[in-house]
Amino acid sequence: MSRTLTIDVPMNRVEGDLEVRAEFRDGVVEDAYSAGTLYRGFERILVGRASRDGLVIAPRICGICSTSHLTAAARALDMISGVEAPPDAVRIRNLALMAEHLQSDMRQAFLMFAVDFPNPAYAGMDLHAEAIRRYEPFHGETLVSVIRETKRIVELIAILGGQWPHSSFIVPGGIVSVPGPSDLLQCRHLLEQYKRWYEERILGCSVSRWREVQSARDLSAWLDEDARHREGDLGFVLRFARALGLDATGRGPGNFLSFGALDLPAGTRVGAPANGAQLIPAGFARGTGVRSFDQARIAEHVAYSWFDDQDGGRHPLAGETRPHATGHESKKYSWAKAPRYEGLPAETGPLAEFLVAGNPLFTDLVREQGPSVLTRELARIVRPASLLPAMEAWLAETTGDDFYRPVGDIVEGTGFGLTEATRGALGHWVRIEKGRIERYQVISPTTWNASPRDSSGTRGPMEEALVGTAVKDPQNPVELGHIVRSFDPCLVCTVHAVSRGRKLGRLRVGA
Repeated sequence: MSRTLTIDVPMNRVEGDLEVRAEFRDGVVEDAYSAGTLYRGFERILVGRASRDGLVIAPRICGICSTSHLTAAARALDMISGVEAPPDAVRIRNLALMAEHLQSDMRQAFLMFAVDFPNPAYAGMDLHAEAIRRYEPFHGETLVSVIRETKRIVELIAILGGQWPHSSFIVPGGIVSVPGPSDLLQCRHLLEQYKRWYEERILGCSVSRWREVQSARDLSAWLDEDARHREGDLGFVLRFARALGLDATGRGPGNFLSFGALDLPAGTRVGAPANGAQLIPAGFARGTGVRSFDQARIAEHVAYSWFDDQDGGRHPLAGETRPHATGHESKKYSWAKAPRYEGLPAETGPLAEFLVAGNPLFTDLVREQGPSVLTRELARIVRPASLLPAMEAWLAETTGDDFYRPVGDIVEGTGFGLTEATRGALGHWVRIEKGRIERYQVISPTTWNASPRDSSGTRGPMEEALVGTAVKDPQNPVELGHIVRSFDPCLVCTVHAVSRGRKLGRLRVGA
């Protein structure tokens, strides 16, 4: 028997509106559609404004990853102005972006993803009572702990940049704030506190011990090595997710994209993968085979999106954002565009970053089993362990001597700012004419992950990951929720508008 299941918010649980429609036969998903349900309009808002206005407006695209949007906007203007930020400004920019990652990674993993573990569908499992104790919404011990500690770490951004979210201290040429010795000391204290909590509560071991885990075999040995490893939240998520089979579901297309982020400042002792220039390298991977990245190979398609039609895909600097809603009579079904790299859908996020960087653990896991729900979440939970040592080093290295190099009027030019937001590859493409923004295009991580079909009819990564999934109870499709949330969708960066009224959610099943 063929049936259609439509799920609306709170599917994504972060921001924006995500609708997922799954068509399934005999309890197995045959086809899937991921739709952004509200119009995206920030690119249109920015056109005609002064060249630097994007530094104030773009961070307001999202209240969760506003530092990422500020970083991308400033990098685009860095390129146009031709001015390179001084080393200490690079350090401070990096620290703010990383602090945002430290907050979001933990909140997504436990407030958005693990809260499905207490679902009544798992009431018969041995670990279910423990899952309730840890992750019951509003009451779970881990949830309360995560909210408390992650609230503190973003104070680091407020100290360095004046406020969070929606700060505007990053500008072409560096930063406009001047953190002094007491500010840096306070940031060190916040970072030490977060690291202590992360090691004790989440990892159950030191960051240095975790970084010794280099393969799937090492991971199993680590889990059995010490009761603290098993009882930490990372160990518990591994055990519960494996019991659910989440290490073998939600595969997706198997292509991975990283724009790269966190430039290494001159004179730093922090190293980068393959002796590169960024702590998080740029690249494109098909499976575990990595090749170089070129932003010119990006194209956005709108064949299934509610925008004016175009032939095939267009690079962001050639594309348009002209809404054209056709209703239900056509094949279009989303306000999100469909970005592609070399004509292929690509997954982005922490797992993509690790694969592009050649991380041995995640390369081995994907080589053995392919990408999965569990592998994506594991990458998100342990990413702070790869960031914390660099943050400690950059705080110690910052001297406070030079944070800005003068930039004149930005009158003409074209540039792009690429970075890695918490959820993956984020890009801003800008063209300035006569001191005004003539074109502004944004591609956010969820636009990649939750994209609709492209001009060739190829599904987006999330859509592809849902196909083949068995759904035991259509009235409680928790299996689909695990897959969607493993991509950490945040639709506010993809469809930038709101509607009147209040809609809490919808689940519709039809024969």
